[in-house]
Amino acid sequence: MFSIKSRGGLKWLEASNLNRFPWIVQAFSTRLGGATRASAQGLDLGHAYLPKGSLQEKNRRKFLRALGAESFALSSVHQIHSAEILVVEDAHERLNYLPSGYPYNLEVDGRRISGDALLTALPRVLLTVRTADCIPILLLDSRQRIVGAIHAGWRGALKRIVEKTIGEMRRIFGSRPQDLFVALGPSIRACCYEVGDEVVDAFCGAFVNGEDFFRKISGSGERHITVSGMSFLSMAPPGHASRKGSHLGLDLVAVVKSQLKSAGVPHARIQVADFCTSCRTDLFFSYRKEGSATGRMMTVIGMKE
Repeated sequence: MFSIKSRGGLKWLEASNLNRFPWIVQAFSTRLGGATRASAQGLDLGHAYLPKGSLQEKNRRKFLRALGAESFALSSVHQIHSAEILVVEDAHERLNYLPSGYPYNLEVDGRRISGDALLTALPRVLLTVRTADCIPILLLDSRQRIVGAIHAGWRGALKRIVEKTIGEMRRIFGSRPQDLFVALGPSIRACCYEVGDEVVDAFCGAFVNGEDFFRKISGSGERHITVSGMSFLSMAPPGHASRKGSHLGLDLVAVVKSQLKSAGVPHARIQVADFCTSCRTDLFFSYRKEGSATGRMMTVIGMKE
């Protein structure tokens, strides 16, 4: 479902369901290539706002050149693990961002703006999200020609950022879920994403099928899934029974796919990159495995003229 592309010493992934549209530029970067050293060795593409001349900024320019997208306007905002969705518009040769839930004509200066999902109908604008375990998600409305990019960690997923983003596509652009193509990039998987009781309780309280989002991980130190579902948990009210030793792993992919289903996106239109960033630090950066000093991958999508 995903192909590996290589150019200029860099390697990245492309989703085949998006590649069928020749007017789309899309990529999920890996850590292979680039000039960064130490714990962020490889193609560290940094955060939203990079100082000119930094290694991350040089890596970013190299990556965009490899994609043939160096002339695109780059849309990059400060990510805060929220459910904030921003519509990117053109305003006299600069990008403006319209926050969701506001009148469509509201203009917000794009400097240092924060959010975790971007939508646009503009050609030659490259939407970007940066990850090091969270799920990068690309959306394409093939009928209306709308693209979107989502950064979804457990907090954003808990706040239903995926469902809300599709709702904004429908509200603002008239998108229909059955016209959407969706690609989920590499992320930490349940085998390595052990979480505490507070996360389990939060998802089980927020979703009717919240129990389906967790897998039991072996307590022997080998992080492989041994039991699916939550049947092994106590049925006592949250906070009244200890789950110590249960070793539950959060399946973020399952959370996102559940929201896509609820939003009406056909299963056949969804593709998932079958990589765990924590297991495959030879290919990807992982915050959970390598710590806060690790690098960041960049996921991009944009439309040609």
